[in-house]
Amino acid sequence: MELQSTLTCPECGHRETETMPTDACQWFYECKSCGSILKPNKGDCCVFCSFATVPCPPIQVGETCCR
Repeated sequence: MELQSTLTCPECGHRETETMPTDACQWFYECKSCGSILKPNKGDCCVFCSFATVPCPPIQVGETCCR
């Protein structure tokens, strides 16, 4: 399982590599460049599934996110 994922802000394009939590979904993320608050796209469970290079750990192993 990959825990490092690079988030890309849809507002300014800033990229930041973060460690994903394994015990909770991350529903909000503040861009470190422009301050925009990222929220998951409709149908996605977390910001990593919507804006990052690697989906969240539960999705990686074939489970549903945030049971």
